[in-house]
Amino acid sequence: MKKDKTHIHWYPGHIAKAERALKEKLNLVDVVIEVLDARIPISSSYENIEKLLADKPKLLLLNKSDLVLPEEIKCWTDYLKSKNDCPVLTIDTKTNRNFKTIEKIVLELAEPRIQALMQKGLLRRPARVVVVGLPNVGKSSIINKLTKSSKTKTGAKAGVTRQQQWVRINPNIDLLDTPGIIPMKQENQQRAMRLAFVNSVSENAYTHEIVGKELLNLISQNKKYTDKFKEYYNIDDELSLENIAISRNWLKQNAEADIERTAQYLLRDFRDGKIGRFILDSIVEEE
Repeated sequence: MKKDKTHIHWYPGHIAKAERALKEKLNLVDVVIEVLDARIPISSSYENIEKLLADKPKLLLLNKSDLVLPEEIKCWTDYLKSKNDCPVLTIDTKTNRNFKTIEKIVLELAEPRIQALMQKGLLRRPARVVVVGLPNVGKSSIINKLTKSSKTKTGAKAGVTRQQQWVRINPNIDLLDTPGIIPMKQENQQRAMRLAFVNSVSENAYTHEIVGKELLNLISQNKKYTDKFKEYYNIDDELSLENIAISRNWLKQNAEADIERTAQYLLRDFRDGKIGRFILDSIVEEE
């Protein structure tokens, strides 16, 4: 069956089932860490997360911040703090930057709940936390970083689903060792495209050509970004898949531009940060 070249098609399975599985994880913890892709801070968020959280405190992590210019990520950090009324940290899993701060904030956010339990006569216990987010935003890498120095699994908790395993990060924090996968529910094609740009959508759901063209269309709205792409691909003319193919000699046997191959390389170069640092969402657009 030929793919529709104008839309990204989701194959998320049973959304309700996925949300129930996520909610089960959220019910087990005191604090939720939601991971966003710093290149698309809005498009990689989950619109229904607050409903699922109820009154649980949340920490937002802008992962892959090494792929974004520092002056641009600062504006987004301030905006997201105000919009979500929660702490926001920028991280990248290539370094340990801000990982100790994650632990400090988790303890601060969990303390009111721990105090409430103690007032009921229960003994103080470690804060319990889970990492959640859309596919490929870096949840597992973050869990691995947090648990790198502590491999001690504490097993199932009383009253907690048997399959759930916990890792003690330090004497005061237990981390659920499997991430909460946020189900793909967005029906907004603009967000869907931006998720595809950063490889958070299965390649079965789109063609590289249409996603590559849409990436270039979005980049072309920002002169600074356009100039970076043109410089990287050594283009003086219009920024297009055809001109990139010609510049890089990605041609078919008949000397025509190999558009599909060019789109694959373009997306790979963008995702790997080879072209430069970019944020594809817009605060103005969001407001």
